[in-house]
Amino acid sequence: MSRVLIVGAGLTGSLCACLLRRELQSKVHIVVWDKSRGGRMSTSRSPDPSSHPADLGAQYISATPAYAQSHQSFYSELLAAGVLKPLDCIIEGLKQKDISYNYVTPLGMSSLVKHFLSESGKHTPDRHVTGRKVGESETFDAVVLTMPVPQILQLEGDVGPCESIKHTHSRHTVCVKSSDRKLLIVIMC
Repeated sequence: MSRVLIVGAGLTGSLCACLLRRELQSKVHIVVWDKSRGGRMSTSRSPDPSSHPADLGAQYISATPAYAQSHQSFYSELLAAGVLKPLDCIIEGLKQKDISYNYVTPLGMSSLVKHFLSESGKHTPDRHVTGRKVGESETFDAVVLTMPVPQILQLEGDVGPCESIKHTHSRHTVCVKSSDRKLLIVIMC
């Protein structure tokens, strides 16, 4: 059974864990490490049960018709589960250039992350990691880093012997995908 470490339990990490579980089912052991579940989709809750949650990052989700269509299965799943619901009010100051669908999360944005972690078989990350210089080592067949680029660049340590860095024709690969805001690195050794 392959062991996959996902570092970061925000939307990207939780969705990655969910999709791996759906695709590989029992053929993969998924481990999730994070310092704070939710990432940029975290929700703060007051100890007072009569108060409302406060989303600290995104407050609603927008999707163009083309994007919503290409990701229809996700939207349908989240709507059916009650995680998302269509936004049915006016957003003051919104300057919308095109037609798009807007959604809110009745239980807070972190409910998206919780939903996908739950679907992956993980209700909470396996480890709460804020920093680690020395300690026990673990071996994984693949490592997926989903945190923001500045946090990735602060990581220290050793990937260990990975033939993919030396021989690109082997079955081992290093895959790097980036955008202006996110960097996804998958290392399979």
